[in-house]
Amino acid sequence: MPRLQLMPPLLLLLVSSLHAQEPGTTSSVEVTSTRRPDMALPMTEAALAQQWGLREEEFDRFRTLMQGPLGTYSPNLDPLSALGIEARTDAERRRYALLQVEAEAARVERLLAYQRAYDQAWKDRFPAMALVNSPPMSSPVTTNATLKKAVFVRYDCSECERLIKQLQTSGTAFDLYVVDSEQDDKRVRQWVQKAGIMPNKIRDGSITINHDNGRWASISTGGVLPAVMNQVNGKWLRQ
Repeated sequence: MPRLQLMPPLLLLLVSSLHAQEPGTTSSVEVTSTRRPDMALPMTEAALAQQWGLREEEFDRFRTLMQGPLGTYSPNLDPLSALGIEARTDAERRRYALLQVEAEAARVERLLAYQRAYDQAWKDRFPAMALVNSPPMSSPVTTNATLKKAVFVRYDCSECERLIKQLQTSGTAFDLYVVDSEQDDKRVRQWVQKAGIMPNKIRDGSITINHDNGRWASISTGGVLPAVMNQVNGKWLRQ
């Protein structure tokens, strides 16, 4: 008996489509755009430069700088930092420093405005449920009577846990801020238990437990965590 040979599925589909076509006609493929009509177009260089208070030629220089060694060593630098670091004159350096101070002040003000809105929304939505703790964002420590160190930690950080245990052993009073708490009280309480913070320290106020809510970003220039911060003459300095 002769063997029955099966036609591959892809070839079978092609043959079927050819047979279904009217004799004497040609096939056509309609190509449609996949971009939605409301999809935003990329910002122009001019618009990006304007956002940073820069001229177009300055933004072009920033792009060029980031293609060289500066971009290799510091790939996430913003335009003002990059141009300030690579300033060619003192006047340029002062200009970019001033622009960056103004940009940072505006950013912090937006951050504080959102924090105020968040706190109010929490009170409106959950009037009977308090946050873990919510001192003013702009100043974790506000009076001499409550003057303490501000300690910033991450949730998954064994070094952070070791630091907290050392501070407790030395009897240091501090305000603890969990930077990646995700506004989850349960998550913060779990971290407190892992770090072995003693309940009596919390009850007597020598240690406070807080959601970060952007405080770390508002008083620091970044860096790895944990971080112990001291307020000196109104400024926060890393210990």
